[in-house]
Amino acid sequence: MDTGTKVTKNRNPAENKNPLSLITFVYMFPIFRKTFKEALTEDDLFRPLKEHKSSILGSKLERIWKEEYRIHKKTALHRALFRLFGVWYMFLGVMKLLDELLLLIGMPLCIGKLVSFFETGPTATSQNEAFVYAAILVLCLIVNTFLANPTFMGLQHISMKLRVSCSSLVYRKVLKFSRTALANTTVGHLVTLLSNDVSKFDQMFVLAHYAWIGPIQVALGTWLLYQQIGIGSLFGVGFLVSFVPLQIYLANKTSVLRLRTALRTDERVRLMNEIISGIQVIKMYCWENSFAKLISFARGKEMKAIRAHSFLTGIIYSFEIFITRTSIFISILAYVLLGNFITADKIFAITAVYNCLRPVITILFSLSVSSLAEIHVTILRIQNVLSFEEKESIEPYDKMNGNDPVPPIIKNGTPKDTKPPAELPQRTQKAKILLENVSAKWIEDAAEDTLSNINICVSSNKLLALIGPVGSGKSSVMNLLLKELPVKSGKMELVGRISYASQEPWLFAASVRQNILFGAEYDEDLYQRVVDACALASDFALFPYGDKTLVGEKGKALSGGQKARINLARCIYKSADIYLLDDPLSAVDANVGKHLYERCIRDFLSNKICVLATHQLQYLKNVDNIIIMNDGEIEMEGTYEELQKSGLDFAKMMEDFHSDEVVEKQKKKIRSRQNTLVEEPEIEDDEDQIMEKEAQGVGSIQAETYWKYFRAGGGKISITILILLFIVCQVFANGGEYYVSYWVNQEQNYTNEIANNRTNITFDRETIIYYYSALTIGTIIIGLVKSIYFMMFFAVASGNLHDFIFSRIIRATMRFYNTNPSGRILNRFSKDLGTIDEYIPSIIIDVIEILLLLIGVIVLSSLVEPWLIVPSAVLIIIFYFVRVIYIKTSRCVKRIEAITKSPMLSHLTATVNGLSTVRAFGAEEMLIREFDEYQDVHSAAWFLYMASSKCFGFWLDVICIIFIGVAVFLLLVFSREIKGGDLGLVVTQYIGLIGTLQWGMRQWTELENNMTSVERVLEYTKLESEPERKLEKPLPVNWGEKGQIEFKDVKLRYSDSDPYVLKDLNFLVQPQEKIGIVGRTGAGKSSTITALFQLYPLEGTVIIDGEDTTKMPLDIVRSKISIIPQEPVLFSGTMRKNLDPFDQYDDEVLWNALDQVELKEVMEDLPAGLNTAVSEGGSNFSVGQRQLVCLARALIRNNKILVLDEATANVDPHTDALVQTTIREKFADCSVLTIAHRLHTVMDSDKILVMDAGTVEEFDHPHKLIQKENGILRSLVEVTGPGTSKHLANIAEENYVKKKNN
Repeated sequence: MDTGTKVTKNRNPAENKNPLSLITFVYMFPIFRKTFKEALTEDDLFRPLKEHKSSILGSKLERIWKEEYRIHKKTALHRALFRLFGVWYMFLGVMKLLDELLLLIGMPLCIGKLVSFFETGPTATSQNEAFVYAAILVLCLIVNTFLANPTFMGLQHISMKLRVSCSSLVYRKVLKFSRTALANTTVGHLVTLLSNDVSKFDQMFVLAHYAWIGPIQVALGTWLLYQQIGIGSLFGVGFLVSFVPLQIYLANKTSVLRLRTALRTDERVRLMNEIISGIQVIKMYCWENSFAKLISFARGKEMKAIRAHSFLTGIIYSFEIFITRTSIFISILAYVLLGNFITADKIFAITAVYNCLRPVITILFSLSVSSLAEIHVTILRIQNVLSFEEKESIEPYDKMNGNDPVPPIIKNGTPKDTKPPAELPQRTQKAKILLENVSAKWIEDAAEDTLSNINICVSSNKLLALIGPVGSGKSSVMNLLLKELPVKSGKMELVGRISYASQEPWLFAASVRQNILFGAEYDEDLYQRVVDACALASDFALFPYGDKTLVGEKGKALSGGQKARINLARCIYKSADIYLLDDPLSAVDANVGKHLYERCIRDFLSNKICVLATHQLQYLKNVDNIIIMNDGEIEMEGTYEELQKSGLDFAKMMEDFHSDEVVEKQKKKIRSRQNTLVEEPEIEDDEDQIMEKEAQGVGSIQAETYWKYFRAGGGKISITILILLFIVCQVFANGGEYYVSYWVNQEQNYTNEIANNRTNITFDRETIIYYYSALTIGTIIIGLVKSIYFMMFFAVASGNLHDFIFSRIIRATMRFYNTNPSGRILNRFSKDLGTIDEYIPSIIIDVIEILLLLIGVIVLSSLVEPWLIVPSAVLIIIFYFVRVIYIKTSRCVKRIEAITKSPMLSHLTATVNGLSTVRAFGAEEMLIREFDEYQDVHSAAWFLYMASSKCFGFWLDVICIIFIGVAVFLLLVFSREIKGGDLGLVVTQYIGLIGTLQWGMRQWTELENNMTSVERVLEYTKLESEPERKLEKPLPVNWGEKGQIEFKDVKLRYSDSDPYVLKDLNFLVQPQEKIGIVGRTGAGKSSTITALFQLYPLEGTVIIDGEDTTKMPLDIVRSKISIIPQEPVLFSGTMRKNLDPFDQYDDEVLWNALDQVELKEVMEDLPAGLNTAVSEGGSNFSVGQRQLVCLARALIRNNKILVLDEATANVDPHTDALVQTTIREKFADCSVLTIAHRLHTVMDSDKILVMDAGTVEEFDHPHKLIQKENGILRSLVEVTGPGTSKHLANIAEENYVKKKNN
């Protein structure tokens, strides 16, 4: 969100390169050279290729999708993606087919002829022919390399473009979500969609072509086999093909489980998002265990699906081990039993055919089918989001000069509207708001309207105040004017541009100035006037970097008052005609509130239409018109004087709003209000520049990381069993292959002996068949057991890793949450855990099997020709050094790729949280542009990752081909004594290695790259946890029953490098005393509460009832203190769970608490009562109602210490009075600490603690402090004006006299 300066990137290395450089990937060499010397960082990234640009791809797909969606609702996205990428994708598929067929025809022919050169008899090949076939064999391999690698790269390009375009399209859609759509989705779901789901394109889609190439290959392969061994071939191929339906069935089952897993992952990520957002409240309430249970339950359901998925995947992987080997066995057996004799050329020709078919039939075909199924699921999930209801679009209208006709509804101004309000040009038609008999509701099929019969008419330069009790519909009127709340009936006319300040301040992770400008150009004169009008100059002086200070995600680094004023400053900096201010005065103290009202609302916006929703009744005398809302209707309307003359004392009426008569009428409805996630409560005075870049790991993945990962799957015995299973399986598999060679050689010897007329030779073919059968059956059984055991082992590892890091996260210090955006933490729990759950096990099994295969090949070839160990060793050394060069680049790029993903997710989260503000400012285009820029940075990293991988694969193939060419020609020239069966074994084994070893090396590197996910997850196991203390001595049974609090020399800072925000704090609160804490913004009021709860390490001691709490377990301390936070936090789930997450109390206690805060009727009106679902962030309740729920929580806990952190800031005077009365009555025998901006809430306190710059300035009865000359409290009281200050002094005096008399 315009969070920093844009750095110009260097040109992409693949830009404008010649075709040969692109095919051979030579353009990557300079990057390998550079990275080998020094690590690559995010700043070294290149700009993306034009074809990868998110803005271009997103716009194209959006246009095509809209065209398709009009005609084909269900398959619109499938069709749109095919139209955009289908032709090129199919062309690459045809190239892939030609490549596969070339290998299938050429290789068996050449191998058969070469083997026959070493056989005796009339059909033997001559030496010259052998040389020709050897050359053809090498040529086939070269053509394959030049076709396969660029084709694969092209497919990866398309997969990447699919991901980028879909991500961009989803983000664009989110900006158009209607409120109903927002209620039907969660941030967690969208995060999963843009992290896990779209990554399926990259992981899966490259293989999809094998779904149709496979059958063609099998048909051709069967014909080639038939040419060699006749009818016997059909038995082997029949066995091979018989597994295809099973593979398709298993693939479909895995895709069903994938969808199930995705839905359960959504739920877990949504819960994690709520926990991260409300962590401070969770810690204060001691609810960590309750949420740990919720996460454990959600993860348990997810793991159930993952385990089932792993089991099926294990079966699929076992096919690769035994299907082709068994097919060869069946073919040979059938051929022999039909009365034929086997020869080396036939056996190794059919082995070559089966080796070509093996990857396709055993793995690639089933993976392609399951990948198509999974991609289908992903597209459907994206399509589902794209088909959500959109907010009614507003015709764009930006020209505001006198000649332009002014339409009835004007689009909100663009971010470039920077003229100050005073300088807007005159127009023929004046700005106005006209609502005639308007009724509206959030959800179309809701029984009652949210707003009914609303009539409002406001012309230019008028100030309209909306007042009314909590949940009366004030914010709904604002949303109606913003066109967020759809009009059901009536007429609404808006002329002029709109600006908006939301009730809950919305800030994004950037500097204060960037939050105020919000994409607009910087006008110094206007900016200074806005800063002055919003009383921000003194705050800027306190900030370490002035207005360049970073505010942290959701404004974490600021106090509540600072957030509210920056939110207001953004609103008035925008040039508009109509300003909608939703309760901007609640979070600030009386002094600042007066300044904001007079300097900002009355003065700065004097020539504008201004609609102000407020609970601050003291300002109503000066407004032009007042509307009193109640239960979604306008109860009264008029000027202050008119309402006074109407025979009703409307101020008194506000106080008596909930008299029995009114409550009867008031059948309030819980409305599906804007789905705004509740922010973390303030951490006052945290001046840290907290948005440092995410740490990027360096060097290779440590062996310790692998060991910890394996240990998460089981103990040493489990790991030993796993290793033994792999070794035994490989011995059986290689034993079978060697046995074929042995059999062929025996047959050749027997044939030679017969040819030499030696008839006394016997040949026990039956015994050979029995042994061969035993080896084949052993391979099948152990292959199945090993694969399933392996996959289940890593499913357990995945589950244990999650549980371990979650237990660390929930116990982490608040410092961690304030320095890490939620996107960064969620990335670990979505993308990284997704990789560990589903992707890494399949890479590990590849790497282990190919390593064992390599060892097997070297052992077999050494048995045939011992000197082959030397070139094999040379080959492995060369491979290793090539890999060392490649891995340095690949690992750096993969780490950068993981880091560049986080900003996209943070940007998405911030956008959803502030959607109303974004749309009111017409900032959609700007935010789309920024999202596209984040995607482009990620695309640049991903492209480098793909290109380095393909470059590595290409040159590995070239090295392999040189080795095979040299080996074959040397054998032809020097080894006439070698048997045909032995040569066949060596050549087929080494050619089998060519693709496999390249794949293995790539997978080994891929493993290192993806192990960064394990590394990143394990980083969270080292988080600094809150201190886990043990009780040094048993506590008195009634500890905490008095409520005495003493602060002794308490110092607090939010990190070791920060200045102290509390300095030598000393004060004593006696049992049952009511203490008010006052002071200007940034004085340290909330930090004092933070110290009481020990949310940060503190120096000094906090003593409760004579016991030093800094030496006690935190859960015991916090469980004895109740808090009603400044920003009320509700969690999704039921109302019952929000009141009593541990199910400690029966319904009667909960209903009683709701009754005392006047929410009982509201809840009784809902069909589910206490089981009513609470939306994410409590968004289906008004802010005031959420505050009352927090008060009900405090009543239920019934602790002797109660903290109110500006708890009545967002409620109307009546509710405020209700809260104060409830606290006086129900908490009469408790010690109550109240942080207040509105002095009247604390003037009847026993003492007032006046704070300034983190120290205690005054601490005594308010009456005494008011008498004090030049006292701080006295100055705060006098600022409120003569009438109010006299009233406040009277309250203090009355209380003082009453206390004295008692």
